[in-house]
Amino acid sequence: MSGSNVWFTSRERMRRFPELLAVCAEEAAVYGKCVASASSGKYEVRKDMCGMEFQSLKRCFIDAAKKIK
Repeated sequence: MSGSNVWFTSRERMRRFPELLAVCAEEAAVYGKCVASASSGKYEVRKDMCGMEFQSLKRCFIDAAKKIK
């Protein structure tokens, strides 16, 4: 894969991100609330702390990306 194709693919993904985020707004809000609540106080955010919420958001992005081309 040439370098220019890599940048084109990355730009294309970033161009679509706002639309995907709009479709998955509810999942993004749930994940954001989980991370915010997990990081408040004396606790640090750890990997997989909000794993279920992240997987839900990831599935939504994947499904939305398949529909939006």
